[in-house]
Amino acid sequence: MSAQPLRPLFQQLQYQFAAHIRDPLQAAPSQIEDRRMKIYRELFFNNIESFLANGFPVLRSLMSDESWQALARDFFSRHQCHTPYFLEISQEFLAYLQSERGEQAGDFPFMLELAHYEWLELAMDVDPDCIPATGFNPEGDLLQGQPLLSPLVNVACYEYPVHHISRDFIPQAPSEQPHYLIIYRNSADQVRFMEINAVTARMLVLLQEVPGLTGRDVIQRLQQELQHPQPEVVVEGGRQALQHLCRAGIVLGTALQAR
Repeated sequence: MSAQPLRPLFQQLQYQFAAHIRDPLQAAPSQIEDRRMKIYRELFFNNIESFLANGFPVLRSLMSDESWQALARDFFSRHQCHTPYFLEISQEFLAYLQSERGEQAGDFPFMLELAHYEWLELAMDVDPDCIPATGFNPEGDLLQGQPLLSPLVNVACYEYPVHHISRDFIPQAPSEQPHYLIIYRNSADQVRFMEINAVTARMLVLLQEVPGLTGRDVIQRLQQELQHPQPEVVVEGGRQALQHLCRAGIVLGTALQAR
């Protein structure tokens, strides 16, 4: 097997420069004095740390300066980002927490869930999609018609009440029941969340994954899954849930039927 050709000198310097910026323990190019390298080291790291702090403000507020700086430094040094966009740094940080860093002593038990929730908030805030102004009937019958979801809706389930965590409330154990949340952006471009029950969460998943279902179709599927002894209770509960979601702008109305 033939040896790999050496990179041109300028590329060798670039790689050495970048490796030192990411990890100051790596040797810096000998041609550059440390005073200049320090400027680059601080500039690059501080930019990344600032994006992380702004993207995960609750997690940042719970950690000491020392712990947060160590976490940000480890991400900066070890993680290989796959996107050049600053707005996607939060997604890269979440991937690092989930797949690379591993659980460490002193971590909050809800760390991954909180980070996921904060990432969803940011992702929803910067999502380039928008709520359509036409193509649906806002006054349509939500049972007879096909409920149309806003494209700016995410449903998530957490063991911890991530939407309440703060410096004044730090849970140490999972809740007795899971927390189902809708994270969405409304017509005023405001990111909001709504806590829902498991049945409503399942309803939204069906509407997202099975196109063409009427509201009644969805409720019938729920009835089959629940095996509720009083089907009329499921129908009424489903109708009220759809109306509530419509008032919040999560359900836009009903899809227009093709002629």
